[in-house]
Amino acid sequence: MKTPYSLDYEKMNTNQDNNSCCRPKHECGVCGIFGHQDASKLTYFGLYALQHRGQESAGIVTSDGCKVNIHKNMGLVHEVFSESILQGLPGHISIGHVRYSTTGASNIINTQPLMVNHNGATLAVAHNGNLTNSITLRRDLEHRGSIFQTTMDSEVVLHLMARAAHLGLEKAIEEAFVALNGAFSILLMTNDTMVAVRDPNGFRPLCLGRLSNGGWIVASETCALDLVEAEYVRDVEPGEVLIFQKDEIKSIFPWPKRKTSFCIFEQVYFARPDSDIFGSNVYMARKRMGEILAKEAQIEADLVMPFPDSGNYAAIGYSQASGIPYEMGVIRNHYVGRTFIQPTQSMRDFNVRVKLNPVRSFLKGKRVIIVEDSIIRGTTGKSRVRALRAAGAKEVHLVVSCPPTRHACYYGIDFPSSDQLIAAGNTVEKIAEYLGLDSLHYLSLDGLVEATGMNKDGFCLACFNGVYPVAPDKNFHKDVLNCG
Repeated sequence: MKTPYSLDYEKMNTNQDNNSCCRPKHECGVCGIFGHQDASKLTYFGLYALQHRGQESAGIVTSDGCKVNIHKNMGLVHEVFSESILQGLPGHISIGHVRYSTTGASNIINTQPLMVNHNGATLAVAHNGNLTNSITLRRDLEHRGSIFQTTMDSEVVLHLMARAAHLGLEKAIEEAFVALNGAFSILLMTNDTMVAVRDPNGFRPLCLGRLSNGGWIVASETCALDLVEAEYVRDVEPGEVLIFQKDEIKSIFPWPKRKTSFCIFEQVYFARPDSDIFGSNVYMARKRMGEILAKEAQIEADLVMPFPDSGNYAAIGYSQASGIPYEMGVIRNHYVGRTFIQPTQSMRDFNVRVKLNPVRSFLKGKRVIIVEDSIIRGTTGKSRVRALRAAGAKEVHLVVSCPPTRHACYYGIDFPSSDQLIAAGNTVEKIAEYLGLDSLHYLSLDGLVEATGMNKDGFCLACFNGVYPVAPDKNFHKDVLNCG
């Protein structure tokens, strides 16, 4: 099959890491601790639990009430921090960040938290999401004399806060944040205060927990709370600002109440399955996606299998609902790092085989149903189907636990251009032909929402239906792609 972009598309992905070019990218993760003497270490463990949300860089800022310390670098959490480094980050307040770049280049200057000193005070920020009006705000600030050090949309927050600092912290927060549009779950830190902010649409998750010593934790997902044995208290509400100072927490709502726009892709792909997101357990939601998919796409086959680890939980649901045995038809190599010696051109599909290898004797002559959580660009799927055919699979069917992803995301997911999405310009039948499948089936939008157990009106479904809750700047797409 020749898609309108297929030749350039395949060329674009040549010699890139298999997962990096074809899977949706996790946006970022944040974790903050207030009121614990080992704040940096608890933040480290919180970030460790949130590593799936960003693998490019990690950083932690701490304060003992007076002195502020920071350490950040490129790499995974355990690569960036050591015991000695954490000991050099004393204090009872801490905010941390793991990053995957959706805006701004992937380099050391764009690592978070971002920190500045202004009029003798320190301010640090860690941001999950994308600001849809950051270009307009940045240009306006530059015209007024601001000098930016990074290509991050998050830096806008620091400049807005600095300009309003004379109003006092609470008023500065209100003035700065009401100017922002888009998706932002943000942690701020001064010398003696931590602030948690969630945008009024609630695009990205953010939760509040209580530590065993009475201190507090705020994190992107509940799995971070579990690791440090904190008690989940509640989600930070959409449009809420929590200010942690001394022995009190103050809650304010600077925005008028809006209709929520929870990102449903958190349930499909981003969040860890052991987290509770938007009031629903991710593991159970993904399992229900598979169960509903089994009713919508009834296929005669010998086995149901995922490609580890995407689709694992939906595959369990599909198998149990259909009665078709669940098997691990491919084995994952858990010791593959993020980089390795690149193969020669003659070593076809090496990037696939180094991570996932079919069980040939088991697959031979079998009718196979693959369960995937999503298809974004499609080249990974094509290579994997080819590998199953080579292993002797008689039939290969693919079922996907979400609808076709046809539209760009402006709120923190790394598919900002619809021309990079295979479903944007192709029918399901053409995609199946391109991937080399016997059949392809997507979960319906109604089925996906049903699986979450929530109301359809509460979600952002823009990547599926093109209905955007918050309009981006006119030049958002162009400028974001050129920012790095």
